[in-house]
Amino acid sequence: MVDFIVIGGGSTGCTIASRLSEDASASVVLFEEGPRDRSPYIHIPGAYYKTAQGPLLKRYEWEPTDEQRRTETPTMVQASVLGGGSSVNAMIYIRGVPADYDGWAAQGAAGWSYKDVLPYFKKAEDNERFCNDVHGVGGPLGVSDPINVHPLTKVWLQACQQYGLPYNEDFNSGTPQGCGLYQITAKNGWRSSAAVAYLTPARARKNLTVKTSCKVLRILMQGTKAVGVEYMQDGKHQVMHAAKEVILSAGAINSPRLLMLSGIGPAAHLEKQGIRAIQDVPGVGQNLQDHIEISLVYELTGPHSYDKYKKLHWKAVAGLQYALFRQGPAASNLIEGGAFWWGDKASTNPDIQYFMVVGAGIEEGVDSVPGGNGCTLNLGQIRPRSRGYVELYSSDPSSPPRIVPNYFSDPYDIEALVDGCMVGEEIMSQAAFKPYIARRHVPDGAQRTRAEMKAFCIEHAHAALHPSGTCRMGVDAQSVVGPDLKVHGIQGLRVADASIMPTLISGNPNSVCIMIGEKAADLIRRDAHTG
Repeated sequence: MVDFIVIGGGSTGCTIASRLSEDASASVVLFEEGPRDRSPYIHIPGAYYKTAQGPLLKRYEWEPTDEQRRTETPTMVQASVLGGGSSVNAMIYIRGVPADYDGWAAQGAAGWSYKDVLPYFKKAEDNERFCNDVHGVGGPLGVSDPINVHPLTKVWLQACQQYGLPYNEDFNSGTPQGCGLYQITAKNGWRSSAAVAYLTPARARKNLTVKTSCKVLRILMQGTKAVGVEYMQDGKHQVMHAAKEVILSAGAINSPRLLMLSGIGPAAHLEKQGIRAIQDVPGVGQNLQDHIEISLVYELTGPHSYDKYKKLHWKAVAGLQYALFRQGPAASNLIEGGAFWWGDKASTNPDIQYFMVVGAGIEEGVDSVPGGNGCTLNLGQIRPRSRGYVELYSSDPSSPPRIVPNYFSDPYDIEALVDGCMVGEEIMSQAAFKPYIARRHVPDGAQRTRAEMKAFCIEHAHAALHPSGTCRMGVDAQSVVGPDLKVHGIQGLRVADASIMPTLISGNPNSVCIMIGEKAADLIRRDAHTG
């Protein structure tokens, strides 16, 4: 028996396990279904194109709406490796805007307003450039400027300014509008994942055990109290008990799935699957949100992007530059520049986020181009109004979950995404970019009307892989956890990950998941000391 069991070794779970193990009197076990983060591709920023498409991802089919029917069943991926998304993502460090968190508090998440969560962002952060009211230094998480900024990124930023976007030095200042360089979760030329930042310093602690390649099947319940977990390791069913708490940090797909497999969720749905409902919590699996993105791919007039490094001799040059100096293309996350701007001019805060990808075919689902030299303008609608759900197909823990995101079920989302495409096209047509672009490759180079662009987005938009909201935090009947992250009606069980967000923040959520871990650890330790 141990004091605390943390299910899920992603961004939040690594943070919680590390922080709880700082108390030498508390024993902590962290379960991760995937392997350890030993792959060198994880730690080299420029190898992002490998981690974004490789075997460290678990694929889940999702059901499209009637409007989105495609020839192939669409999938979304979730990281399956220690560090979770922070080990395989593009390392972009974004927090959203203060209104995102004030909105949480207004929906019943007391203690989660911007002024409440800002100290936890700062506590986590070790920023190489900023140290002010909104940024911290000395925390575990390395946050840095891109070491290598490709000339084409600079050209794109000039084009943004020609279009009318101001240059923004800090997207995380609270006012993200404009164009600029992303800060990334990296330190000294290496990826700073949650596993590296939080678990590496904790590995010497005898009170922390990290169990990888272990699949948690169910949470063990004693009445309405969580007392441990049933898990699979090396093909054998095993159990482990927790003296104090079980913390579920398996993400917005698997956290609600595990709750339902354990008898916690919508009673009618559980009974339909042959699962005895221990606690009827109707909001489990509901309120699924995700950003949805589209990629505009361009063929270049020459070797003006990172695509040239796909050739063996250039790849060798890049490898040598990185090995000797921690510089060059391998030190880049390949998405150095971005922007936040309006598709919907009536929105108070920007509702479109842009990513200038200095290559084609880097991200999964993005085509390469004729001649092999291209770039991609990826953009997403970051204030989605559509809501979906996650539920079970069966009571078998090996069965995949049913995922119904309902993208574009609210027509606002598709219209905003099309607005973003139109703005993106205008940026790419500015004078600064004209010498570099041969033609638009995807969608094909013919000028498209708004209606044609809308049809293109409906058919080709892809999941941004930012699922959230399925164990919503609040105090109403549809919420799953309270502001203390305790599951309603259950003792000894909390949920802490992206699933607790009442609404998805307006940007990449990895830093938010780490903030949630920092705050969750404080809540847990406070109760442990007062209880």
